[in-house]
Amino acid sequence: MRILVLCTHNSARSQMAEGWLRYWAERMDYPAEIWSAGTEKTFVKPDAITVMGEVGIDLSAHTSKTLYDLPDPWHFDLVLTVCDAAAETCPAYPAQTQRLHVSFPDPSGKGLEEWRRVRDALGRMSQHLIQSLKQGQMPGERDLAEAAGLTQAH
Repeated sequence: MRILVLCTHNSARSQMAEGWLRYWAERMDYPAEIWSAGTEKTFVKPDAITVMGEVGIDLSAHTSKTLYDLPDPWHFDLVLTVCDAAAETCPAYPAQTQRLHVSFPDPSGKGLEEWRRVRDALGRMSQHLIQSLKQGQMPGERDLAEAAGLTQAH
């Protein structure tokens, strides 16, 4: 299973989701190739590295990437967008690619407590996604949003 997490700058939410998805895939022994990218390339925000480090997931070697920096960027089984702007600008993928969108709030410019809240929501969503895929099911956007503790899927 090739999974892409897409956000606008690949600096926070998509990086944290990539870290969580890799964590849960390894922990549940689910074979997955997991990438993240942005519609624009910037840098991985220090607060994302800090809060993920608090839960034992190291993002310090991660870099911000665009789709065109990835190997074989048009062949993903699942493309998950985690911000509304990326959902709107996500390129068209072949019909066999499943697309899901769950909107997470942007913690940028806020305190570490907000970063932790978004981190934990991404962690819950990632656990649910990998668990569902391992069981041979593709969860819906509403299921993922509910697992994350978000009030609604967008």
